[in-house]
Amino acid sequence: MNLNKKAVEVKDRIVVFDSNENPKYLSYRLPSMVVTRNGVVCVACEAYTTMHGDWSESNLLLKRSLDGGQTWQKPVVIAQDGHLIQAEKNEMVLKKGIGENNKITFDNTVLIADRNGTLHVLYCVEYARIFYRRSDDDGITFSEAVEITSALEPLNKVYPWKVLAVGPGHGIQLRNGRLLVAAWISPGTGAGAHHPSVTTTIYSDDHGLMWKCGEIAIPCTDEWIDPNEAVVAELSDGRVVLNARSESAPRLRLVTTSQDGISQWSRPAFCDGLFEPICAAGLLGVTSDTGRILLFSAPGTKEWLQESVENQQKCCRSELMLHLSYDEGVEWPDSILLAKGNVAYSDLAEMPDGSILCLYEELHPDREGLSLILIRLLLQNIVA
Repeated sequence: MNLNKKAVEVKDRIVVFDSNENPKYLSYRLPSMVVTRNGVVCVACEAYTTMHGDWSESNLLLKRSLDGGQTWQKPVVIAQDGHLIQAEKNEMVLKKGIGENNKITFDNTVLIADRNGTLHVLYCVEYARIFYRRSDDDGITFSEAVEITSALEPLNKVYPWKVLAVGPGHGIQLRNGRLLVAAWISPGTGAGAHHPSVTTTIYSDDHGLMWKCGEIAIPCTDEWIDPNEAVVAELSDGRVVLNARSESAPRLRLVTTSQDGISQWSRPAFCDGLFEPICAAGLLGVTSDTGRILLFSAPGTKEWLQESVENQQKCCRSELMLHLSYDEGVEWPDSILLAKGNVAYSDLAEMPDGSILCLYEELHPDREGLSLILIRLLLQNIVA
């Protein structure tokens, strides 16, 4: 099956969070986006009060749109310093002397749109603790935060960790109702206190009341170096695919599958059609008239990959691409350029009318700070 050239049409480009709009926040990063049962678009992100490094001071914000992303309501704060009495710097950061003293990092918001109408929110504090909130009114009000860090405690027996994160991006709900979120853990002994790392998942089978962890999906080995920041999608046969960032030599995304999203993961494999700029990505499964399609968004092209390897560059986050697969991710024959310039993390969501939303980070050429930009896409004329 191939993609007709008219099948992807870029309709709109809308600034959701502008790095120049609020003097309190210098940069907006790590987008997470879902569309609720009622068609409300909800996006969440980290809003940095200083620089936009991993350990910088940040708040977590959420915006809502009632018209498919055309206009946005004022942001609400999901989490910020002061709401947790015992919020402290991650011990690995203190040991390494990085980050900002007495400044708390709130990071990695993950949204999940439950079919029952609930909006689930997971986020981290200092890459050390995970919290959960929920909204029953499409993101207008939220429950009190509940700590669920213990969900990952069982993995301490096989991979002792001091640093953790969920996402980034959105989580999913499987057909059987299971809520599923990709996560990574690290002892924090390497560079930036984020390395080495392995990927896993956390899940809930009771609509967010209790959370547990799955098995390690991709370990850290000489072949699979520092897998982290993974995304998940459900395939047509019910299997779950986990697609992870890594720093492995092939400069390709790492992929593994599981029957239930938590156990018996297949041997990780490098995906020939998806290039690795060492950057988080977006993954979304959609159903068309001709079957299931996987969409994948990330910076980088084949030409960029070759140049990057030849010049031994660590990464080059430019040219946001949308890749399409019609065979459950085995091959990715079609791709289109969504945005030029300096781009980074992205997330994908589907509207009730079948249009696709892509929310991504963009560095403005005239000023510092990352903004979050929304693109609306139409998929049509998929032909065999």
